[in-house]
Amino acid sequence: MLRVLFVCLGNICRSPMAEAVFAQLVKEAHLQDFIEVDSAGTADWDIDSAPHPGTLYVLEQNGIEYSGQGRKLLKTDLDSFDYIITMDDKNLRDVKRLGQGSAVVAPLMGFVDGTDIREVPDPYFDNGFEIVHMLIQAGAQGLLQHIKAEHHIS
Repeated sequence: MLRVLFVCLGNICRSPMAEAVFAQLVKEAHLQDFIEVDSAGTADWDIDSAPHPGTLYVLEQNGIEYSGQGRKLLKTDLDSFDYIITMDDKNLRDVKRLGQGSAVVAPLMGFVDGTDIREVPDPYFDNGFEIVHMLIQAGAQGLLQHIKAEHHIS
């Protein structure tokens, strides 16, 4: 079983959206027995919180279910997941600051070909949830293709 963890700051906007979008793609590809998906935040102020209403609204509008709660990224995640996928450069630095592990740590937008966009912006203050969803959808598709190729999954 491959384990993928999406990480943002608070685990209430971007990473739960990425978790839900990627889990839906995994399900559509009939790979839910091979790939497990979770999300976490680098900060601890939203532990056990529901996702932001904007995240839930965009997911609902796209027919994607989600029922998770916020949790903080743990040092043990670096070894218990195969991939830790970050939303922005600060998240990437915060994950790497925890130390070395066996997980591949990479930014989500690194899996999108043909774009100069490096980060998924935090929609918490500006309500850009639809744009964030589009970026996450593109990144999640690229990540799934990468995982399928890397692990010879058809």
